[in-house]
Amino acid sequence: MLKELDAEIEAIFPEIVAIRRHIHQHPELSFQEYETSAYIQEKLTRLDIPFKVVANTGVVAVLEGQKSLSDDVVVLRADIDALPIHEQNDVLYKSTNEGIMHACGHDFHTANLLGVATILKGYKTEFSGKIVLLFQPAEEKIPGGAIQILESGILESFGGKIKAVLGMHVSPRVPLGKIGLRPGRFMASSDEFYFTIKGRGGHAAEPHRAVDPIMIAAQLLNTLQQLVSRKANPGIPSVLTFGRFIGDGAANVIPEEVKLAGTFRTMDETWRKEALETVATIARTLPEALGATAEVEVRHGYPALNNDPKLTGKVKNILQRSMGNEVVQDLEIWMAAEDFAYYSYRYPALFMLVGTNNDSVNTQFGLHNPQFNLDEKAFETAISALVNSAVSLLNESNG
Repeated sequence: MLKELDAEIEAIFPEIVAIRRHIHQHPELSFQEYETSAYIQEKLTRLDIPFKVVANTGVVAVLEGQKSLSDDVVVLRADIDALPIHEQNDVLYKSTNEGIMHACGHDFHTANLLGVATILKGYKTEFSGKIVLLFQPAEEKIPGGAIQILESGILESFGGKIKAVLGMHVSPRVPLGKIGLRPGRFMASSDEFYFTIKGRGGHAAEPHRAVDPIMIAAQLLNTLQQLVSRKANPGIPSVLTFGRFIGDGAANVIPEEVKLAGTFRTMDETWRKEALETVATIARTLPEALGATAEVEVRHGYPALNNDPKLTGKVKNILQRSMGNEVVQDLEIWMAAEDFAYYSYRYPALFMLVGTNNDSVNTQFGLHNPQFNLDEKAFETAISALVNSAVSLLNESNG
């Protein structure tokens, strides 16, 4: 373990909490994080850490180690955007931007990486190579900010070999003080469907004179669920969920149209392609067979996320050696999606979870919930995990 690391984390803890709360109070949606980006730049400037702006609101900083010459690079990534959710928490740092909330912990991720930057600035003589601090925009909205980061080429601009890309996400399902790891496939792909079923409106008392899009849409939903229950290989995790069904008629009015929106998640790219094509075909043809028409839009989202098994094993050993055997918790697959997945197809990558659940405080609400909150003591675990992992991975190849 790095000498005095715990004491240094304890010393900056109040400042990192204050940073998180400031960001929480001023959330911004994907691709609109201009004030958040400026705030990050201000903090890095005060730390005298050089940085570049990328993808409009992204910020990429770099710390060069002084232990020995090396071209190796470790990238640490945090996302910075918020969600279109009206916050229901009664806290002093409640969102001041109406209808926007950090309900997925990105405020924590950003503050945490600034904490890591603060610590690593004083440890340059302890590591070789370069540590890149990536504050990425727009994780929450397709096509995601990761694509823009990769297309910009900025990660290769620092020269050398990218040894690892590490990402971290808060988890209310993991106990406080734990880091969750899983080698191999970990998170699902994510695609979205948007359907408009157009029938013929009419009087509720004369359904024979109308083409009822409500009933057609309901039948469509029931039919599509067979994609998972009967067509999917039971060995491949699959989820099809529709969270939006709008038929704006009345008790005695059959509407003209119904709008549906849903998502499909899986962990197999071949099956993903087949399933998307099948859903689109059924969504077009079933309404037509019943006298309606359908507008079908498929928005292709993030691929499945795979953690590099070798890198995962290395980080697990590093964490157990530096923080104790009990700190690591093995994880099951998680059907949520992350644009961090794109990094996992380009470089050795690992996406880990940091536990934020403490039964003694209000942390029982899940991600994307308007009452989501977390135990900020998780910073102690999260900062330590990233600092130890980055430094040890770089030193490993130069030891």
